[in-house]
Amino acid sequence: MQRRTFLGAGAGLLAAPRLAGAQGAKVLRFAPSSDLAILDPTLAAAYVTRNHALMVFDQLYGQDNSYTPRPQMAAGHVVENDGRRWTLTLRDGLRWHDGERVLARDCVASIRRWGRIDSFGQALMAATAELSSPDDRTIRFELKQPFPLLPHALSKVAVFCPVMMPQRLAEAETGKAIPEMIGSGPFRFIAGERVPGARNVYEKFADYVPRSDGATEFTAGPKVVHLDRVEWLTMPDSATAAAALQRGEIDWWETPPVDLVPLLRRNRNLTLRVLDPAGSIATLRFNFLHPPFDNAAIRRALLRAIDQKTCMNAVVGDDAAMYRTGIGVFSPRSPMATDVGIEVLTGPRDIERARREIAEAGYNNEKVVLLGASDIPAINGVTEVVADTMKRCGLNVDLVVTDWGAAITRRLNRGPVAQGGWSAFCGTWSGQDFFNPAGHLAIRGAGERSWSGWPTNQKLEDLRSAWFQAPDVTEQQRLCREIQQEVWNFVTYVPLGQYVQNTAHHSSITGVLQGHAAFHNVRKG
Repeated sequence: MQRRTFLGAGAGLLAAPRLAGAQGAKVLRFAPSSDLAILDPTLAAAYVTRNHALMVFDQLYGQDNSYTPRPQMAAGHVVENDGRRWTLTLRDGLRWHDGERVLARDCVASIRRWGRIDSFGQALMAATAELSSPDDRTIRFELKQPFPLLPHALSKVAVFCPVMMPQRLAEAETGKAIPEMIGSGPFRFIAGERVPGARNVYEKFADYVPRSDGATEFTAGPKVVHLDRVEWLTMPDSATAAAALQRGEIDWWETPPVDLVPLLRRNRNLTLRVLDPAGSIATLRFNFLHPPFDNAAIRRALLRAIDQKTCMNAVVGDDAAMYRTGIGVFSPRSPMATDVGIEVLTGPRDIERARREIAEAGYNNEKVVLLGASDIPAINGVTEVVADTMKRCGLNVDLVVTDWGAAITRRLNRGPVAQGGWSAFCGTWSGQDFFNPAGHLAIRGAGERSWSGWPTNQKLEDLRSAWFQAPDVTEQQRLCREIQQEVWNFVTYVPLGQYVQNTAHHSSITGVLQGHAAFHNVRKG
């Protein structure tokens, strides 16, 4: 079924959804920022997939509003042997959505699956001599050397996040989608009601046992569900979403574009707020496997040509309170932020120089397939700016605009553009993803084990490894200065600026938590 057909002919569905329970059930209708094209959280570095995953699956540790790890599925842990042994104990009452008990061996298999594909997970597993489950409730890490960031790794909220799943799913082939969405989280995924490109449905998991202690913040504390059902409805465009929100056909729109915010603010029945205080950072990512961006000189020329201010104006307009420029490798105001070499982004932009340097680097008019996202205004805005900059620099740009789900799927293709591959794409990240090197996917130089683009740079890998072993913050900061300088030399990606994003929901919706679109703690009045 096509999405537009669903939303046009599906007006009756919007008006009268099929409820899972008795009449009067609490149903919340949510318009995500993009289509949920990929369900498996170990397969796609996409926030829409992450948000879905954290409804269905749970984590051993959560994070509070200060990004501090707190036990979630874990009851707690004991650290022994000078930090080389961590013993985690599962709390009582944990069950999978199919009714089976959550066992430690399920979690061990899940950690191993995550550890093969995630940057932070790879670092943890590299430090691990043995990961085992001595009994049904015990998870044990025997480490080669101390890894004090272990709870931070297991509480990671950014993509790829370490969610727990049954052993049979966790041990499925890495790189292929798991066949079922069976987790132990506060919501069950209703696969039979999924309409790809249009609708995804979740129901309260009746057997979910929230933690009995702690404050409910971000992904930490008791995850109490007050809704019976949550329906994700993918909107075909912003105008449709805005109209649906104002008419009450949807309750919550995740990311309204900046040009519609004044209209929505005038509606007294709506609440607009910023969920993520860390903001979002826009990025340009290259494909390092094929021309022309396998050439570092071409990447460096573009780095000096792209204007962060123009990119941010395309996202949030000229309201200086909504964006920041001069954004380096690490999030502004984070302990690892540095201005080393930042003049490559803040200095005068010189298109003619970039054009000359690209030609001198041997550019042979290869087609540059730049992926755009029609359904995410922020990504689409910066992509159009980047496309224009590339063209002015003399590159043969083919701007391919699809919905974000199709773009995510295409960027998994490692082939050349003639075989359906790609050359570059723009994306956005939560600022917390770039706090430090641990989970910063865009700085990795691990080749095939890197995030889409697959750059190889051993110096970056060595610096990152040294950061994990650094004895104090001062040494970590020194290493981050070196990392940033090497990113400017090699150009694993280009930061395009930082901005904050509003979310919009009916004022009858309360209990929305800081961080990302989550549905536990939410009430519909």
